[in-house]
Amino acid sequence: MIVPLDPIIHAPVRLQICAILSATDEAEFARIRAEIDVSESVLSKHARQLEEAGYLAIRKAVLGTRQRTWLSLTAAGRRAFATHVKALLALVAGPATREE
Repeated sequence: MIVPLDPIIHAPVRLQICAILSATDEAEFARIRAEIDVSESVLSKHARQLEEAGYLAIRKAVLGTRQRTWLSLTAAGRRAFATHVKALLALVAGPATREE
């Protein structure tokens, strides 16, 4: 049986956001934007979609005189990302290794 891909996570920018956040508790918005190399508006749009799905938590705070934003995967987001990665690996491995 093929595990379905998660359409929320599957978009390249959202997949990259989840991959970065899966390796840490949280990351600053600016760091993620720089790593993915997208504009603030593109990252905001995709982060909002992950947040609406319950996969992402957004935390804002003022540091000095600047407002900062941090992103983190929720427990549901971590599970969904792990399932999505499993589905991608099964797809790449081919039919001989898929669970029946």
